[in-house]
Amino acid sequence: MFSDKTAGSEQSPEIERNDTCSNNKNVGHNQSTLVGADSDTQPIISFVLPTMNEAAGIEECIDRATRALEQLGVTGEIIISDDSTDETPEIARSMGAIVVKPDSSGYGYAYRYAFEAARGELIVMGDADTTYNFEELPTLLDRLTETNADIVLGSRLAGEIKDGAMPPLHKYIGNPLLTWFLNAFYDAGVSDAHSGFRVVTREALETMELESDGMEFASEMIMDAASKGLTIEEVPITYHEREGEATLESFTDGWRHVKFMLVNAPGYLFSLPGIVLGVIGVLIMGLGYTGTSIAGQPFGIHSLIAGSLLTLLSYQIGSLGLLSEISSDPIQASRDPITKWIRQHFTLERGILVGIGLVGIGSAMVSLFVWRWVQSGFVELPPLRGDIVAFTLIVVGIQTIFGSFFMSILSNG
Repeated sequence: MFSDKTAGSEQSPEIERNDTCSNNKNVGHNQSTLVGADSDTQPIISFVLPTMNEAAGIEECIDRATRALEQLGVTGEIIISDDSTDETPEIARSMGAIVVKPDSSGYGYAYRYAFEAARGELIVMGDADTTYNFEELPTLLDRLTETNADIVLGSRLAGEIKDGAMPPLHKYIGNPLLTWFLNAFYDAGVSDAHSGFRVVTREALETMELESDGMEFASEMIMDAASKGLTIEEVPITYHEREGEATLESFTDGWRHVKFMLVNAPGYLFSLPGIVLGVIGVLIMGLGYTGTSIAGQPFGIHSLIAGSLLTLLSYQIGSLGLLSEISSDPIQASRDPITKWIRQHFTLERGILVGIGLVGIGSAMVSLFVWRWVQSGFVELPPLRGDIVAFTLIVVGIQTIFGSFFMSILSNG
């Protein structure tokens, strides 16, 4: 989308304010200039607003954005990325905004398409439904210049949410839970990961690799920024009631966010559960094989079978995590030491040798049990405990051999 650059290597663009937003800074321009698409004037700020039938609120949003530029005393442009069937684009054009028409659908795609047209050093993102007051932009820019941040979010959950602006399900469960997931998986350290009011520096935008088309785009930006070590700051904002019909589908869009976070963090989706199940499985197998009793309750053959199944399951899940990292290049790579060690030291030959070794140990155990059975005149049955352990080793060994070939194919592909 953009050429590769390193974010954070330069100071954030300095925004000079007029007296209404003085922060002990000098006055810039006497008034703002709303720049058109054909103008040679380079805008400092680019507002990017995706729209879908926002005729009820687009005029107020553009007015707020224009007043924000006047407060700041800087040149700017307002880009409407439109997919409407109502008069939204006509209203926007009549007010001096630049309207672009994405050639595909989706919230994320609307943003990515409009970013191509944005010329400002700072990109301001926001919804065109009047839920965000763009006149709060100076507060976000203050934080950006004070901290030299790459992204500044307007936090609704840390600020004020007007009555009726956000459903209780979103306010108390959906947004906090999704933000908790994102912070846990990606160490973003934010209070409102899905706020639509954001300021992003051009350097940061050019560094991120944004690819999603749907509502998960909001998550992807924070995930990618956090994984690349970009600085993310927040300021409290006021969230207002929207104008027009809501397009958000609570459960469908919420699941898209969760799914996107998990798919791009295989360490949490596969590796961690695989390791936990493996430790539990091996422990139960050991207790079952030795017949150990805990609190007077012995671990017997049934425990051994359960431990074997858990061990095989953990190996399969862990393998999926390793293979997914190699094949998909996720945003957040696994951090557990086992996955890191395997990725650093794996070769096809080593994988085959480990697999052959496991199969060999299991086969030797089976051969010993069969020999004893034959020696007893087919009277003394082989120990079932030993058979379970032996066949578990053989299955894991065979999986290791074929899995190593598959890993090698993916690595060379």
